[in-house]
Amino acid sequence: MAVSGFLFLAWRLFEIITLIPIMGMLAWFVHQYVHANLLTPSYILVLFIVSVIALAWAIFTTIDYLRARHDALFVAFFDLAIVGALIAGVYYLRGIAGQNCTTGDAGAANGGVYINVSTNKTCAMLKAAFALAIIDILAFFVTFLLALLVHRNHRNDDRVTVKREYRSSNSNSRGAHRSRSRDHRSSRDYDNRPSGGSRRSHQSNSRRQYYV
Repeated sequence: MAVSGFLFLAWRLFEIITLIPIMGMLAWFVHQYVHANLLTPSYILVLFIVSVIALAWAIFTTIDYLRARHDALFVAFFDLAIVGALIAGVYYLRGIAGQNCTTGDAGAANGGVYINVSTNKTCAMLKAAFALAIIDILAFFVTFLLALLVHRNHRNDDRVTVKREYRSSNSNSRGAHRSRSRDHRSSRDYDNRPSGGSRRSHQSNSRRQYYV
């Protein structure tokens, strides 16, 4: 395996690791809205659908890498499409970036210091999904470039293989031509060789002429 293929698989595993939390957290929101018989907001639904497709694609291309590398150009363009879809999902969820998900106060009571911190679970989960989606945008762009590199390397390997096959076929044809020419020469020499009967008859005729 080339270095580009190894890096491609490593980044694919990283994408799977970061996509699973996104899909899990957003699936929890979708379940809550469906359970309440409410429509899921678009800023959640868009990123959820994109994360499901991206995760399925990443798992498929990782498991079936030997076949995917033959179609590395298609893999590269699909990764680029996922980059665009993730950008759209992050854009819909951009409102969560400025939210403060934790509130707290500190003070002194009974001769001690206390700190009271509370975290909004919904806000924290959405912000985490937002941050991981940005990371996946960069990751899928990297795999897009690596897939192009794998395509170029695999195309060069195919050219070398074709050249080797062409050379071997030429050498085999030359060897067969030489063997046929040798057989033709040997058969021609055999046909031109005088037979033993003709030699004996010629000698007997010469002897008869001598005695007469």
